Amino acid sequence: MTLLGRIPRDYLILIGLVLALLTLPSFLNQFQLSIAILILYWALLGAAWNLMGGYAGQFSFGHAAFYGIGAYTSTMLLTELGLSPWLGMLAGAGLAALFGIAMGYLTFRYGLKGPYFALATFAFAELLRLISSELKFINTSIGIHLPLTGGDSWQRLQFEDNPQNYFYAITILFFVGYLIKISLVHSKLGYYLQAIREDEDAAAALGVNLMRYKVTAVAISGGLTAIGGSFFAQYFFFISPELVFGVPISIDILLGPIIGGTGTIWGPLVGALFVTPLGELTRAFIRTPPGFLSFIEGRSGLDVMLFGAILIVVILFMPNGLVGLGKQLWARVKR
Repeated sequence: MTLLGRIPRDYLILIGLVLALLTLPSFLNQFQLSIAILILYWALLGAAWNLMGGYAGQFSFGHAAFYGIGAYTSTMLLTELGLSPWLGMLAGAGLAALFGIAMGYLTFRYGLKGPYFALATFAFAELLRLISSELKFINTSIGIHLPLTGGDSWQRLQFEDNPQNYFYAITILFFVGYLIKISLVHSKLGYYLQAIREDEDAAAALGVNLMRYKVTAVAISGGLTAIGGSFFAQYFFFISPELVFGVPISIDILLGPIIGGTGTIWGPLVGALFVTPLGELTRAFIRTPPGFLSFIEGRSGLDVMLFGAILIVVILFMPNGLVGLGKQLWARVKR
């Protein structure tokens, strides 16, 4: 067997994908590049959620808690201490992981499962949103504007002259996030998490420490989510409690994995490839509808309704996600 034959296929796919992505900015205009950045951004966040919700089977409805911790940590370290956002990302990931350990221990210690665990994660995110809205040292609910340095700076993660560098930055984070995910899925930890997802009682009977591995999944998932929150702060130059701890963030994070396929390596990426352009297309459709639908032009909120309706149809007819549908079709072709 050759050396390449001994490398798991997912690693080879990731390397090939990243090499292809590095050439992409040459073929895209500014708008298309911004969509590509958002696709990789949501794919990273979806992969983080998938470790906990897809592989460990612990459905979270409060990943905004980790996201906001990452955004505020890197922002405060930058604005108060002048620390590079790259270091701020690591600090935010560490704090989010610690918060995940505490949250996981408290919820699992008292046996919360299924919808009760999901509601508990939502409660933690809302708690952080309410607390941060009252803290003066982070400017309460007013939010924080990040200082602009002008020009391009990899150290400050700001690119005024060459915005395509944001694409390269998110590609680096995407590569690191998926490398961690693939490594974990193909490790003993990954097999334990999948055993816990399928049947906790059976996994415990076989000697799997449920508390340890579920808390570990929450911590790793939270740390990777915080990195996405840090990138958001640098990309949009503004954060607020409602923006980074709010319910919409938690929903947006889990949409990709659910549409693409939970408990799969590439489901979050496939979901992001579907959901992100779909949002732009529905907005464009309502802004400039065909002539026979001119009465819906510019109707506020109609694009969101259309977007939601399409997602509902996808979920109803493809309960295993787009990746699951692809596997089913491939199995039929092979037969």
